[in-house]
Amino acid sequence: MLRYLTVSLTSGLLFGLLDGLINANPLAVNLYSVYAPIMRTSINAPAGIMIDLVYGFILAWLFIMLKNSLPGKSGLMKGLNYGLLIWFFRVVMWSASSWIMFTIPTGTLVYGLVVGLGEMVVIGLLYGLVIKN
Repeated sequence: MLRYLTVSLTSGLLFGLLDGLINANPLAVNLYSVYAPIMRTSINAPAGIMIDLVYGFILAWLFIMLKNSLPGKSGLMKGLNYGLLIWFFRVVMWSASSWIMFTIPTGTLVYGLVVGLGEMVVIGLLYGLVIKN
């Protein structure tokens, strides 16, 4: 039980760290300038941290529930496949919807897909390596 709580908390904190790196670097700031007209002027950091922690717990719980049905024999492969699955449902679907509904530069969408893939694979591998049974 302690292992699950620890990995959930760790993944939530990792979400926050990765989101900061992904969204605050100079390339992202330039690419995401398309959102400037609707962007907030300040960030509610406590709310953002809370949301990331909740994501960590929910995604860890989902991994536990789906682990036996995920392809792969090792925890590493199950984690990788889980990361790809959550990337598809969290990032790819959002990117496709945004592409259809808004005028967003292709580079901005591609950046979101690539860094989202990295983020979800890291999170999935963390679950696959730590959550054994």
